[in-house]
Amino acid sequence: MNLDLQILDTPLDLGACVKLVSMPESGGIQVFIGVVRNQTQGKKVICLEYEAYVSMALKELDKIAARAATQWPVQAIAVHHRTGKLIVGETAVIVAISAAHRHAAIEACRFIIDTLKTTVPIWKKEIFEDGEVWVAAHP
Repeated sequence: MNLDLQILDTPLDLGACVKLVSMPESGGIQVFIGVVRNQTQGKKVICLEYEAYVSMALKELDKIAARAATQWPVQAIAVHHRTGKLIVGETAVIVAISAAHRHAAIEACRFIIDTLKTTVPIWKKEIFEDGEVWVAAHP
């Protein structure tokens, strides 16, 4: 299985992630793109700041990818996550998965993003017009 896991302080490249998982034997590619939205719980978001314990985050992402690969017959996985200050509309995370069939790609992608949000040591600070707060994972 092809695997590409990165924590970056530069803008993420959707095309590069899709290319990393594109394989002739893949009948489906599922992509999740997480972007900075303009509000949270009714408060206007100015920007987000992400921090990560990079070496530990990459180890945890590797574990998550390995679990996904044992549960679904995926062929390639790419997970790229941003750190630093991001403005509204910027991409914070990309998860791209390829598999012979769509069901495996869709389910593995859902598993990876949901697990990443709860177990990977990447922290998010939301900055509003009237203050800021470090937040735990939430929908």
